[in-house]
Amino acid sequence: MNEFMNNFSLEGKVALVTGASYGIGFAIATALSAAGATIVFNDIKQELVDKGIAAYEEKGIKAYGYVCDVTNEEQVQAMVAKIREDVGIIDILVNNAGIIKRIPMLEMSAEDFRKVIDVDLNAPFIVSKACIPGMIEKGHGKIINICSMMSELGRETVSAYAAAKGGLKMLTRNICSEYGEANIQCNGIGPGYIETPQTAPLRERQPDGSRHPFDQFIVSKTPAARWGTTEDLKGPAVFLASDASNFVNGHILYVDGGILAYIGKQP
Repeated sequence: MNEFMNNFSLEGKVALVTGASYGIGFAIATALSAAGATIVFNDIKQELVDKGIAAYEEKGIKAYGYVCDVTNEEQVQAMVAKIREDVGIIDILVNNAGIIKRIPMLEMSAEDFRKVIDVDLNAPFIVSKACIPGMIEKGHGKIINICSMMSELGRETVSAYAAAKGGLKMLTRNICSEYGEANIQCNGIGPGYIETPQTAPLRERQPDGSRHPFDQFIVSKTPAARWGTTEDLKGPAVFLASDASNFVNGHILYVDGGILAYIGKQP
């Protein structure tokens, strides 16, 4: 049994999780650390990196933080070189950094659309491109792209985000196609609606004790009849980062409580 469970161990591995000062990225990084990986992460400002390092320390994790704009290829190449110098070659990359702008399409500027595409789609291309040569050199590598249910579905006000996450799904498949022979597995995780501080207002009880309308909507659309938690993402992330998934490639693992499988209750 122990020998089999070694397949899930990340001992000796270096994992870069982008934008992992807090939220989903932070939760995934703590899970990878618990499985044995050394954690490196970036954020766009020094104060966010410092907050992230303090949050990891609070959990007993020594993480290495770097200031880097993941949309800037020169900065990313320099960061990956510095990580190699400080910690070692990156074995596991989680492309987590992302933004969303909820604006109706006709009111959205092309500049705002481009900004979302830049962070949510171009950046994973840039960071993957920087990490793949080291993975080829080591003879193995794992890339996990944080996709979304919007990689499959549309919704009002998220045209740029859905376009980017749909593109990220196909970038995932293409990295698999190009570099599978180099023993690099590139997969995606598509979170459903997850309980985070950002979504807390949508789950607050109304003055009459009833659920928030959006909360009602999500729970009614989810066979699990609840929101997901960041804990729900940890097992899938460790699986896709470990040797247990060595023949899983180009796959998007939706961690959504079954939303994508379900047409919803009849009104």
